[in-house]
Amino acid sequence: MNISELARRLKVPVNELRQKLPAMGFDVGQKAIKVDDRVAGKIIENWRTLNIRYEEQKKQENKEEKAVAAVSEKKASIPAYITVRDLAVKLNLPVNKVLAELMKNGVLASMNEKIDFDTAAIIGSEFGFSVEQETTEEEEQKSVKILEERKKNHKPENLQPRAPVVVVMGHVDHGKTKLLDAVRKTNVVAMEYGGITQHIGAYQIEKNGRQITFIDTPGHEAFTTMRSRGARVADVAILVIAADDGFKPQTEESLKIIKSAKLPMVVAINKIDKPDANPDRIKQQLAERDLTPEEWGGKTIVAPISAKENIGIDGLLDLVLLIADMEKENLQAHPDDLAIGTAIESHIDKGLGPVATVLVQNGSLKIGDGIWANQNYYGRVRGLRNFNQKKIQSAGPSVPAQIIGLKAALTVGDIIQAGEQKKGKIDKYRLQRQATGFVTERQEEETEENQYLNLIIKADTLGSLEAIIASLENLSLAQVKIKIVSRGLGNISNTDVEQAQASSALLLGFHVSGNAEVLNFAMERKVEIKIYNVIYHLLEEVKKRVQALVKQEMVIVEIGRLKVLATFRKEADFIIAGGEVTKGSIKTGCRARVIRDDIKIAEGKIEQLQQNKINVGECRQGMQCGFKFIGKPIIKAGDFLEFFMEEAKA
Repeated sequence: MNISELARRLKVPVNELRQKLPAMGFDVGQKAIKVDDRVAGKIIENWRTLNIRYEEQKKQENKEEKAVAAVSEKKASIPAYITVRDLAVKLNLPVNKVLAELMKNGVLASMNEKIDFDTAAIIGSEFGFSVEQETTEEEEQKSVKILEERKKNHKPENLQPRAPVVVVMGHVDHGKTKLLDAVRKTNVVAMEYGGITQHIGAYQIEKNGRQITFIDTPGHEAFTTMRSRGARVADVAILVIAADDGFKPQTEESLKIIKSAKLPMVVAINKIDKPDANPDRIKQQLAERDLTPEEWGGKTIVAPISAKENIGIDGLLDLVLLIADMEKENLQAHPDDLAIGTAIESHIDKGLGPVATVLVQNGSLKIGDGIWANQNYYGRVRGLRNFNQKKIQSAGPSVPAQIIGLKAALTVGDIIQAGEQKKGKIDKYRLQRQATGFVTERQEEETEENQYLNLIIKADTLGSLEAIIASLENLSLAQVKIKIVSRGLGNISNTDVEQAQASSALLLGFHVSGNAEVLNFAMERKVEIKIYNVIYHLLEEVKKRVQALVKQEMVIVEIGRLKVLATFRKEADFIIAGGEVTKGSIKTGCRARVIRDDIKIAEGKIEQLQQNKINVGECRQGMQCGFKFIGKPIIKAGDFLEFFMEEAKA
């Protein structure tokens, strides 16, 4: 039938018919002239139903297009680092869709894993979002904004040069701590466990009559949050890469933080004294990341060193001072102003109470100054100590100082300001819960589908506690969730034990202890306490506990098939027979189904295997063997045996 004739009968324009027919399932091209008569008859017969379905489909498509258009008009504000789960919430999308899009872009991440802004922006744009980096009063912007406000009121003649603040980053065993040890000429390594710096600290050294402040941040991925905070207050970054190892995931992560903080950088190629050192390979890896070394015609400053043998350290410090000279306009402060700084370490001392290490960024911090953070008054400075634990009267710009006399512990990363106590709203609950050393988490609703591993965590510093909490987020599984019942600072107490008993929680301590009374109390209450000095060991323990809670099920694994050729001996509960393995293999201890005429008639276990009257553990395809079948003795020649193993799998 001619298509124009078909259109006339259906009372629709020819072009409209050509457009609708393919959508209705008929293979008719846009330039078709004729339609097969049988197909035409079917179209005429079902036209009304087909047309209604087509119109409904078009309405749904238009609705979806409008929804996509609405989404495309949406904007999302995302921080520098965000978990996949939080990104899904920001985009108002299911987590599995975001995970799938990440996989398409070559990123394998769990829902609790953090991704950087660049990755999040790519994923957001794939879903039609206009993604912006958060520029509101985010924590990492506060100090910059406050300092800028202060600078407006500063006269140029009041500004004085300050020491550059250097952050050292790198992979956990690439020699970062050894470098700081060589720089400071102090045995920092001896005070650490497992070669890993457990807390952020700050130190000052003198080179060519000039001061340089070093912020020490741990190099393991568990300390991502602490490390990024260290980068916020720094002026120069040293990226340590081992000459015999090259780029590692932690190296890449450090590089991202340095770039996001827009810090000038020196790459220290360490361990050049090793026989298998290959500095050129490291330079090639840098060039592949658009960080071409200066000697190769690029702009990246590279310093070959050996922290262990004290080779190239002076040259590295000279390069730091050279960068400081290039950045001198940004390295100025008003020493006579009220102090502004950032808390880089915080803990509760048994004898001194809350103690915080602060890096002063502008002004001078003095004994007697009031301390404000997060619009809360934390008390007066009763004592100041420098990085050598010597008492000092004041701390100027770029100077790290330990504050004694606070009413509550600061949080690592808090922006502090010196000033008098004023009337105003104070979050008394926040101060109280910090002073008592624990924070009770919101209880999550438990479901029948999920199991929960309840934890109470006590650590010596807020930085360590924060790092542990961040790492534990990645250990939850679909079936087993980690619930932190409470977390806090200081040694384990009877109150912690009572809380652990009430919530059936495991009590974990990091760099803390419990006295004999507490340990005995825990034994009486049947509360388990685990104390660690290395964060990896703590995380491994939790991982083991989570895996133990995962429900296991028996999975049948088919391993082989045998044709019975003869039977030799029958007893009440077993039979001895022989046959040929036709597929796979048969093993001692495996289970077997007896198949006759394609029907299972019995099931049992293979207890013994023999070949040429010699006991064997396995007989493979093509071989003949004798076997002892434990079970109903109904096997006869011509039967088949299917062999399988049962394995427990999570």
